[in-house]
Amino acid sequence: MSTDARVFAGLPVRNLAVALDWYATFFGRPADEIVGDEAMWQVSGSTWVFVAPDTERAGGGLMTLGVDSIEPYLSRWQAAGLAHEPVETYDNGVRHVTIVDPDGNSLSLAEAPTPNT
Repeated sequence: MSTDARVFAGLPVRNLAVALDWYATFFGRPADEIVGDEAMWQVSGSTWVFVAPDTERAGGGLMTLGVDSIEPYLSRWQAAGLAHEPVETYDNGVRHVTIVDPDGNSLSLAEAPTPNT
């Protein structure tokens, strides 16, 4: 694969309007771009997550994002009343949390341990 590869990861939803609100809370901002029936959030330089209506596949998505800290997400979700699974810490020190969108898509965040200095 070339070094100029870009990632566009999609999650199928039933209702784009509902998804726009929920994912704006998840990411902490409205979609960066809306093109046709797809709403897109840029999560890093060349990585995008998009949601698009697809009733047959809605709820079958599975995604994990590596983040520097899960705390801002947890605070935002709590303020918005979004329930999530308990935060886990794995044997390798990674902190992990999963939240499910209104359609049943599973989104997880993974925070790498801080190296000892």
